Amino acid sequence: MPAYGIVGAQWGDEGKGKVVDFLADDADIVVRYSGGSNAGHTVINEKGEFALHLVPSGIFRPHVDAVIGPGVVVEPEALLDELSDLQEKGVDTSRLFVSDHAHVVMPYHVTLDRLEEEARGSKAIGTTGRGIGPAYVDKVARVGIRFGDLLDEAYLASRLEGVVAQKSRILTKAFDAPPVDFDDLYERALRWGEALRPHIASVEQRILDALARGARVVLEGAQGAMLDLDHGTYPYVTSSSVSIGGACTVLGVPPREIVGIIGVFKAYSTRVGAGPMPTELDDAVGRDIRERAWEYGTTTGRPRRVGWFDGLAARYSATINGFTSAVLTRLDVLDGIDPVKICTAYDADGERTHRFPSSPGQLERATPVWEEMPGWSAPTAGITNVKQLPPEAAAYVRRIEEIIGCPIDLISTGPRRAESIVVRPIILR
Repeated sequence: MPAYGIVGAQWGDEGKGKVVDFLADDADIVVRYSGGSNAGHTVINEKGEFALHLVPSGIFRPHVDAVIGPGVVVEPEALLDELSDLQEKGVDTSRLFVSDHAHVVMPYHVTLDRLEEEARGSKAIGTTGRGIGPAYVDKVARVGIRFGDLLDEAYLASRLEGVVAQKSRILTKAFDAPPVDFDDLYERALRWGEALRPHIASVEQRILDALARGARVVLEGAQGAMLDLDHGTYPYVTSSSVSIGGACTVLGVPPREIVGIIGVFKAYSTRVGAGPMPTELDDAVGRDIRERAWEYGTTTGRPRRVGWFDGLAARYSATINGFTSAVLTRLDVLDGIDPVKICTAYDADGERTHRFPSSPGQLERATPVWEEMPGWSAPTAGITNVKQLPPEAAAYVRRIEEIIGCPIDLISTGPRRAESIVVRPIILR
């Protein structure tokens, strides 16, 4: 009864989409378990290039059920647009299922997200403005609207009535903004429900039944572990539990069913939005890496902050998730850069530490301690055999493996499925 977790191991944008797509060939179900349309996965295959924000990357495998779990908050219009784009490019979307317990990102969530960020001024978190945080707030406050509600007209009306009155008071009194139009929102919500009716289902039991009969289930995370609400660089985090523990909580999958946890690391570090990033490169090298890799957000288009590989953050991520295997992506981006660097310690408050700080203030004051390694001039782009790696690149991979404390079984050397080095097969048994 195997389930496998695939978790972003840094601040997101590690290339999880390609990894899930690559491994989904051996899967029966791929389940997205957290986040919303603030996350983006890019997948390139024989049908073209796709920027996915809500649909699990397993959608491209015709034998795979792609499931949006109850822990995801979903903007209906964004999902419908994504499905339409996939269908236009010849992708079968009939095997997509959305949990009836997944929460709906409403237009008022988007409005509140943007107004709240503006009100923070210089202390803005750097959200995507997609309404994700306010939707999770409503989930916890027990005033959220779920996808199952969209299929019950009377119940939806009763739920919306009180919520619209509450949100209207906040919008008009706190932000001097227009109130929510109940009739317009109610009609839109009914249209969303009707359009998505074929996809809305009770998916939790479907997943457990699949595990009971021995199906192979891939649990697809969003963002990265360093943005986890509880374990990340709070308050500059996302609003959900993106680490592997979140998958168990929101899907109801017992921990014992997860037989493998695969951490996806980029060969350097990137981050979108505000928050501490000790290894950030605000120089020509950082700009060069950004342009080589086109490090701009899939969802927002914002330039990503770029830095050298942060060994402390990586080891911390590996520890809290219990990675059994790792994937290293974007190694080819470092081709021709000499030297390459890894952060192996921080100097902060007059002390040297080899542990990732729990104090946000200490992390903001941390100065990285570098370990320099020789770069490589021979290209790694497109390599598919580990023996073809330049010795310096192989040494860099081994050093990262030592730091994170688990084997790197797959190395991505380009955006396409075939541009991968299988060091040791990751077998979904």
